[in-house]
Amino acid sequence: MVDEDALLPWGDELPEALLDLAVPHEDVNELVRLARRLLRDPESRALLARSVGALVRDIGVVGAQQEPPDVPDGLGEAGRLFPVLVLLGCLPHTRAYHRGREVPADIARRTLADLGRHLAVHRRRHGNAGLVAPYWLRWHFRGELYQLGRLQFQRARLGRRSGEAVRDSGLPFGPGDPCLKVHVPDFRGPLTAEACDASFALARDFFARHYPDEPYEIAVCDSWLLDAQLARYLPADSNIVRFQRRFTPAYRATEPEDRTAVSFVFGDPDLPVETLLQRTAVERAVAGHLLAGGHWYCGHGWLVL
Repeated sequence: MVDEDALLPWGDELPEALLDLAVPHEDVNELVRLARRLLRDPESRALLARSVGALVRDIGVVGAQQEPPDVPDGLGEAGRLFPVLVLLGCLPHTRAYHRGREVPADIARRTLADLGRHLAVHRRRHGNAGLVAPYWLRWHFRGELYQLGRLQFQRARLGRRSGEAVRDSGLPFGPGDPCLKVHVPDFRGPLTAEACDASFALARDFFARHYPDEPYEIAVCDSWLLDAQLARYLPADSNIVRFQRRFTPAYRATEPEDRTAVSFVFGDPDLPVETLLQRTAVERAVAGHLLAGGHWYCGHGWLVL
């Protein structure tokens, strides 16, 4: 049970906590005002406590389906930032979990600072503070996902199709076995081979050291960056093509993911195709392919750590 009277830092501690999470400076004052207003209202405070409790229940358990209560329409504009306050309320529980696993302070800090990056993504798309995918960050605050250099690694289990592909290769792993999901965040600079090498080396050491009870030998990636069509447009030595070559294809997706590609490259999935800029090789590839009537798909691949 989450204590309603100890949900969020008060006074000068609140903006300090937000800055520790890399919350953009222009969003701090709005969040501080909202937090103080909601915590003075008994119903809002109770909802916040229930939401925090839902996310930290069974903290650290892989794949636990913990969804917070729906944000009521009555909160109005406050509903846009309510998920940020829920994550802030999770912070003491997350830090306690990290301490229990002896997660280094710098890794914990960079992992949770992804909150600020997601606020920046929302502001780029909508022009105000908020989260495009409000509870995507639950994996970070539940100890399931870590930022390790350029890449993020999420504790998970092999799904049916990826697990079957791994097993069919002759390896002694299959559906339901532990794996690490690899995520490629934006606003982190180029996806260089050297940066990826360093991230995978960090992941091997980090999980062996801090999760010795969970042997991770397989990593998977589900991303439009693994769409094999990109290799038709980009040089063989480009960062994206070199990233693709790390993975063995698991299966081929059949549902187009055009909006995903446009979102990650241009910042807004709803931009009309004919307005997309074509300044870089990736922009020319994504836009040109769509203008020619093609589609982009999510690629699914795996590798041995």
